[in-house]
Amino acid sequence: MNEIFERFSLSDKVAVITGAGRGIGAGIARDFAGAGAKVVLAARRTHEIEAVAAEICNSGGQAIAVTTDVTDPDALETLAQAAKDAFHDLHIWVNNAGGSTLRQPMTTLPRDEWHRTIALNLTAVFDGCMTAAKHIKKGSIINISSGAGTGPVPGSGHYGASKAGVNSLTWTLSAELAPNIRVNGVMPGAIPTEVMLTALKKTDDQLDELLEEWNIPLGRLGTPEDIGSACVYLASDAASWISGEILRVGGGAKPR
Repeated sequence: MNEIFERFSLSDKVAVITGAGRGIGAGIARDFAGAGAKVVLAARRTHEIEAVAAEICNSGGQAIAVTTDVTDPDALETLAQAAKDAFHDLHIWVNNAGGSTLRQPMTTLPRDEWHRTIALNLTAVFDGCMTAAKHIKKGSIINISSGAGTGPVPGSGHYGASKAGVNSLTWTLSAELAPNIRVNGVMPGAIPTEVMLTALKKTDDQLDELLEEWNIPLGRLGTPEDIGSACVYLASDAASWISGEILRVGGGAKPR
């Protein structure tokens, strides 16, 4: 393996990915495994993460599934310990679990939905970062954010506020955890995951309509692998001088 490939390799790295049973999280897990990492898949739906882990193992990779509720700090500690028990170390932590399927003006948003969204999309990311910081001696934390955190998003203000918080948390922790742990974020664009389609009230049959509505310069919707590729880069030695950055991966479209 020549020097440039070595720089992008994740061989001998152990990575935890939350929300890894489907969509973007599963794409990140597959790409990490393809780059040589031993991956630990976390989510509440056991059958989904077990299926992705089995797929990775059947392809020659190494993966385990750990059923995890990311809103429970004790469960995150159990997740980190399971990773170390299985693979003897921990180098990469991806806070991917999150989302909100409810679109509603802030003035009519139920207070319970506000608290639920903040708990899942911001507090759980904070707890994940704290758990990772405790167990990673030298490595990388990647927080999956959203363009919704960079400007007005009528109908999704609660989600946008939580992701703006993730961006701020990423910037601050990149300074506080340096130099041994790099902390970066990734902002996915229009990727037709189940959560996104539910929130937009779209179906798989309406993807062409969604593409036209978002007017994406590069002419297609995104895929989980687009985000996986960005995360492989940020987790690898190729990004060893990058921290505190929020990388937009959205086909050239404006953040929303």
